[in-house]
Amino acid sequence: MARAHLISSPIVCSVTNGDFWVRKLSFKSISCASSGGSKASKHNIKAQIQYNPLRSQQSPFNHYYKSIEKGATYEDSNKSYVVKAVTVPSSESESEASNSKNIVNSVKDFMLVLYQFIYPYTVYARTSASISASLIAVEKLSDISPLFFIGLLQAVLPHLFMDLYVNGVNQLFDFEIDKINKPYLPLAAGKLSFRTCAFIVASSAILGLGLNLMIGSPALIWNFVLCFILITCYSVNLPLLRWKQYPVLAALFTIISWTFIFPISYFHHMQTFVFKRPAVFTRSLIVSLLFLTFYTTGIALAKDIPDVEGDIKHGVDSFAARLGQKNVCLLNSIFSFGYLLFE
Repeated sequence: MARAHLISSPIVCSVTNGDFWVRKLSFKSISCASSGGSKASKHNIKAQIQYNPLRSQQSPFNHYYKSIEKGATYEDSNKSYVVKAVTVPSSESESEASNSKNIVNSVKDFMLVLYQFIYPYTVYARTSASISASLIAVEKLSDISPLFFIGLLQAVLPHLFMDLYVNGVNQLFDFEIDKINKPYLPLAAGKLSFRTCAFIVASSAILGLGLNLMIGSPALIWNFVLCFILITCYSVNLPLLRWKQYPVLAALFTIISWTFIFPISYFHHMQTFVFKRPAVFTRSLIVSLLFLTFYTTGIALAKDIPDVEGDIKHGVDSFAARLGQKNVCLLNSIFSFGYLLFE
């Protein structure tokens, strides 16, 4: 006796023949004459046919299976064919969805690691410095125009690559120190490999210089070149370099970069390249330079206070390591009082 669990909703025609009921089920591709049937599933179904030869002595009847598409008739006596309906999951669509989800998650994870890699607070500080210095070049309200914002983007975007280089090269050569002082950083924590970090650093330097050359602003080109030279001398562990081991040279690096290179170059980029005015030192620029001299001196003293343990272990003679954390904090309090008087 043939049993069928079939794919789509069948059209059932019942006729009687002696003592047997015969049902003819019509499908998309096949129809089976059998003595029994079942409702079809609405799911994706794979038909599996099991062949079970049986010696039936009681039933002399043969079962006929007809193919509607090909028109061929097959006859087999004393045999039982069982058609089972098996639900097949849509594995291809599920695998594609899973792969796309994995790709999105990988990109998100990498962007998060890259965000931690560049020291976000330095990006905020440098971006604020570029905006402030650019605004000093504004003489009248009409200067705040689309031309001004284009010039501001020209100053900010290439320097993001310099931020990647500055922070990346510092992590490359402070790898052992960061394991003690800053174990959460991507390289020290093992989230980035040394090779990947080196690739990011080299690519950032090339892309940043290339963008500045494409823009063509002399002030921005000199800004990038001078920052590249200073941070290389500050961090790279080569003879006559590694200035961060010497507290005075390390402080000079911070003061020169933040007090002179950044504000002067951004100001002259807007003044000469964007607004096409003569290169001058305005009163506003001079006042801002005086303020930044005190401000960056405080930064140079305070920036190594949390890193004393690793610096002492690896021979970095910072002000905090030499004078002590409490004494440096006291000096910074004096500078803070000076800021209030200056304002």
